[in-house]
Amino acid sequence: MTITSLPRPTLPAQSEEASAEDVILGVDTHKDVHVATVVTVLGVLLAHQEFPVTAAGYRQLLSWAGSFGALRRAGVESTGSDGAALTRFLNQQNIQVVEVNQPDRALRRKRGKTDAVDAEAAARAVLSGRADVTPKTGQGPAADMRVLRLAKESAVKARTQAKNQLKAVLLGVEPELREALSNLTNTALIATCADLPEADDAAVFTLRLLARRIQQLTAEVKELGRRVTKAVQCCRPQLLDIVGVGPVSAAALLIAAGDNSERLASEASFAALRGVSPVEQSSGKTQRRRLNRGGNQQANAALSRIVVTRLRRDARTRLYLERRTKQGMSKREIIRCLKRYVAREIYCHIQLAPAPAALPPIDAT
Repeated sequence: MTITSLPRPTLPAQSEEASAEDVILGVDTHKDVHVATVVTVLGVLLAHQEFPVTAAGYRQLLSWAGSFGALRRAGVESTGSDGAALTRFLNQQNIQVVEVNQPDRALRRKRGKTDAVDAEAAARAVLSGRADVTPKTGQGPAADMRVLRLAKESAVKARTQAKNQLKAVLLGVEPELREALSNLTNTALIATCADLPEADDAAVFTLRLLARRIQQLTAEVKELGRRVTKAVQCCRPQLLDIVGVGPVSAAALLIAAGDNSERLASEASFAALRGVSPVEQSSGKTQRRRLNRGGNQQANAALSRIVVTRLRRDARTRLYLERRTKQGMSKREIIRCLKRYVAREIYCHIQLAPAPAALPPIDAT
C-alpha cells in the first residue's frame, strides 16, 4: 500500500522585522542621573543602566536602548520636571514618549523601591496601555507663559514677605517716626520709607532697604504680568473675549493644556485635566458621582475665578443660578456645574486655531 503524505501548508513569508515595535524603553528620571530599562513587546526584561543627565548621556541612552531592537515608544516619569529635557530629546528622535505616573504604593510594597524597578514599571505601563498620556512638548508659547508665571509668583511672594517685615520693623522705631508713618496707606508708607535719609540707626536703614526692595519687586510683578498678557494676546487672543476670562486665568488654562493641545482628545479629557469632571462612585443599588479631586489645581482655580466673575456680571449665569437654586441645588453644586460648562467653552476656543511656533519679541519699554 502506498502511503501518500499530506501536502505541507504554505507558511507566510517571515518579515525581516519581528514586529512594529521590538523593544520599549522605561526611564526613572532624577536630577543628576536617569535610570533606563528595556523590555520586549512580550514583556521580557532585557537590561537596565544609569545615564548622566547631559546631552552626551541622552545620546548614550538612545544608542544603548536601540542596540536591543527597534525603539519607537518610551515611558518617562516626571516629563514636566526632571524628565522634560529627555522628553524633548526623544521626541526629536521620532520616538513616541508616554507620560508615566509613579508606581502605586501597593506595587512598591510587594516589589520594593529601587530606580531600576521604577524604570521597569514605566516600561510595563506603556506596554500594557495603562499609561497613554502624551506629555507636553515643553517648547512654545505655553512653556514661555509657564516660566513667566513662575517668576511672577515668586516675586509676589517675596514682596508680601518684605511688606510684612517692613511693618514688623516699624513697630520698633522711635515713637515720632512711627506716629508719622502709622496713618499712611501702604503705597504712601512704602514711598515714604524708600525716601528716608541714610542714617546710622539700624531700624531706619532697614525700613529704607525693605521699601526699595518692595518697589523693585512691584516693578518686576508689573513687567512679568505685562509679558504674560502679551503672550496670551499673541497665542490665543480669542480667550480674552470670553466673559470672565482675564490674562491670568487664560494663561493658567493654556499652561495646563500645553503647546500640543491636540493631545487632549475631547472636551471631556480637557475637563478631567482641570479636575472639573465628575467621578463615578456607584456600588450596588447606589448610583452617585463624587467631586474629582485630581487635575491641575491652578487651572481649576482659574475656572473658579471665571465662574465667580460671571455670577457677578453675566445675566445668563445669574439666571442659571436662580433656576438651579429653585431646584434645590446648593451654590457649591451650582458652581461645580458652571465650571464644567466653562471648561467645554474654553476647550472649543483653545482648539479653534493652532498657536504660533514662537512669540514675537517684547520690547522692554
